[in-house]
Amino acid sequence: MSEARTATQLALDLGHRPAFGREDFLVAPGNQDAVEWIDRWPEWPGHILALFGPAGCGKSHLAQVFALRAQAVAIAAPDLTTDAVGALLGKYKAFLLEEGEACDERALFHLFNGVRESKGTLLLTGREPPARWATELKDLKSRLSSIPAVPIAPPDDAMMEAVLVKLFSDRQLGVAPDVIAYVLRRIDRSFAAARRLVATADKESLAGKRPITIPLMKTIIGEESV
Repeated sequence: MSEARTATQLALDLGHRPAFGREDFLVAPGNQDAVEWIDRWPEWPGHILALFGPAGCGKSHLAQVFALRAQAVAIAAPDLTTDAVGALLGKYKAFLLEEGEACDERALFHLFNGVRESKGTLLLTGREPPARWATELKDLKSRLSSIPAVPIAPPDDAMMEAVLVKLFSDRQLGVAPDVIAYVLRRIDRSFAAARRLVATADKESLAGKRPITIPLMKTIIGEESV
């Protein structure tokens, strides 16, 4: 090779495939109601359900479980326009719309009505329950207030421990229990924080050809290594 190899291996971002099956979703008191509602599909009152909770609480994972089971089309909030609704309703029977509070109001109103008229299915997600979403359309406000809205709470310690083990496992990384315990005492209580930390640990471990140990996690978290 014309250039000398550096001491640090270049970490290629090849990505990994998180497990999104129902059997891979970790059930805890904070999300048990939401899991039971997803399992109850398609027997939802009015054919529409909302899941809400803070970023990183597991909404997207559970929403993907629904999408796979119902063969639902996933729609990004910016892509939901009034012109697109007719075509979507003509092609699909089940819909997943995440970050519903960011949608165009009229487009959401038409999708809402179309799903009910066709007896299809719609799963909405957001940080707040739909009844609290800011909307100037009174008819939409009324409809959003009428649907079941199920909260997902941030994970507790037991849930965070299970999530960390699962995230490392998804990346085929073996991590000792003392490392998990160390991280658990210092990490923010959110799935988003856990995902970021595990991704960084994976990258740093590969780049430095180091195992994932407490000293490595101290460096990542920002503590002085001892």
